[in-house]
Amino acid sequence: MNANTKPVIFDGHNDLLTRLWLSSAADPVHDFIYGTLPGHLDLQRCKEANWIGGLFSIFLPPYAYVKNNHPDKLANPSHSGFTPQEIVDICCAQLKLAQQLEARSDGQIQICTSLEQIQACQQNKQLGIVLHLEGAEFLAIQPDLLDVFYEAGLRSIGPLWNRKSLFGDGLNASFPHSPDTGSGLTAQGKDLILKCSEKHMLIDVSHMNEHAFWDTLEIACQPIVATHSNSHALCQQARNLTDQQLAAIKQSDGLVGVNFDVAFLRADGQRNTQTSLDVIVDHLDYLIDHLGEDHVGFGSDFDGCLLPDELSDISQISMLIERMQQRHFSNQLIEKVTSKNWFTVLDKIWQ
Repeated sequence: MNANTKPVIFDGHNDLLTRLWLSSAADPVHDFIYGTLPGHLDLQRCKEANWIGGLFSIFLPPYAYVKNNHPDKLANPSHSGFTPQEIVDICCAQLKLAQQLEARSDGQIQICTSLEQIQACQQNKQLGIVLHLEGAEFLAIQPDLLDVFYEAGLRSIGPLWNRKSLFGDGLNASFPHSPDTGSGLTAQGKDLILKCSEKHMLIDVSHMNEHAFWDTLEIACQPIVATHSNSHALCQQARNLTDQQLAAIKQSDGLVGVNFDVAFLRADGQRNTQTSLDVIVDHLDYLIDHLGEDHVGFGSDFDGCLLPDELSDISQISMLIERMQQRHFSNQLIEKVTSKNWFTVLDKIWQ
């Protein structure tokens, strides 16, 4: 990689599909493909940044957020929570949006289920979508949908989110807090992880409390991945990883994707966009020191986070690369962090 070459970027987490579902635009799929969608990502900006794809989350937003900001998405906004059918419908709608992105892109976007397909997207200047499920509540309602979504391309799952569910306690605590926020996986949660592991799906621990993390480590005989988490030693959010957790991920031959959300970067945990990109590099440095340079990547949380002002969207990712170079990251290490480490761990899990 010379000074004028942009590194290939494969990213461990984004919430584009949820943003498309929440959008009030007449045709948000068209707007993404043709470069007029507001937010952190659209196809044109991704191409210009050499951002070739990543894990695209299917996610059930908090009910209060939808009710207060997007009541038109609810059948009856006077309810106190989603109905079971709404939970299923929202996740299915986001899967359909991913399929529409592929079908309507004239070959520019592909849903990928193997490393070979991702690398083909890289060669062909396509955007590669790896479908990821963030929070599995809808599978508690219709368990058979796991097979349906797998057949549609789902290859990564975070069984838990912040909410308590059939599968385990959520991870929700005020700052500062340790990751010890409740009980671990339920029997149903352990069964779900076993089923997904047997399908060679990536198991994401980013939203697991400490007990669920260790439960997962015992069940899933594969590399353990935190798709969008940071160092707890540098930022004491409950969702960030302790040194003991980092050691276990390293032992499993897994990976941590660094989250760009300022609240998970800053030592004070504040949602303050006046945050230097050096703080992202601090987390990268710390994780590389504890995991090794082959086990750290990006897990931006684009379209689902509050970014530093210097990194307003994907078009500014070069600012972060430049800061890494200034902090003496070699070209070889930058290539590992921006894509190659993700390729390695996905290939190991999907074999």
